[in-house]
Amino acid sequence: MNKEKIAILVDSGTDLPTAYSQLPNVYTIPLQVIYKNQVYRDKIDITPEEVYKRLPEEIPSTSLPAGSEIAKVLTKIMTDGYEKIIAVAISSGLSGTYNVLRLLAEDTELEMFVLDTKNIGIAAGLQAIHAIELIDEGKSWHEISQQLEKDVPKTKIYFNVATLEYLQKGGRIGLVSSLIGTALRLFPTISCNENGIYYTVAKTRGRKKSLEHLLTLLKKDIGTHVRYRIAIAHGDALEEALWLKGLIEHTFPTAEKIFFDTISPALVVHTGPGLIGLGVQVLD
Repeated sequence: MNKEKIAILVDSGTDLPTAYSQLPNVYTIPLQVIYKNQVYRDKIDITPEEVYKRLPEEIPSTSLPAGSEIAKVLTKIMTDGYEKIIAVAISSGLSGTYNVLRLLAEDTELEMFVLDTKNIGIAAGLQAIHAIELIDEGKSWHEISQQLEKDVPKTKIYFNVATLEYLQKGGRIGLVSSLIGTALRLFPTISCNENGIYYTVAKTRGRKKSLEHLLTLLKKDIGTHVRYRIAIAHGDALEEALWLKGLIEHTFPTAEKIFFDTISPALVVHTGPGLIGLGVQVLD
């Protein structure tokens, strides 16, 4: 067992599955979902369903976790007797959380390494799961930090949205062309580039074909690798997500694990209903 007491700190945008987020050494700082008359803590004060319900009347904005929330969690980590932290944040190209944590790392008594996952949602969550496993294997804080940094390119996110409206309104459109129109029924598949910024990987005519094309992208990433895991996340698209899950189980029977979950309220704000996302992580 690891002699060092290492805590894992994630932001809620990593969409870490509940089985992991509830582990005793895992702490979450919530992003903020901001409406005109109220600010909610992601996954604590608001659910994805509530965001969908209110979208017709108001599209909220999101913000990095409040300073008071971060301070509260860091105090709790110290009180719980941890000496070191591995912090896993969604891409610095999409959120300011990484930079805030990096600045805090210089200013806290705890030794803190902050990983810029260059990813978002469950793909960032897969990197946090990897960190948890490395702690369980007894690796040192220093070894884990180096390993995680080196492994960033081994995890990818792919997602399809029903409309680009929400990414545009939230200013998260990145390098995704907003000209691909619904008139042509062209659906973009979006990923994060090496700088962790959204870009278009593919454009496919028709929703079903665009979802099927996700498997082509996974095959390319998995290649001849023996050890890998896949995660499916959806935003108000349960039926399609379950259909895709069946397809993935059939196509990749050797996957070590296939995670399945919904995305967080803060991510719903930027994608709207109809999101299907896939994370893939190569482990060998």
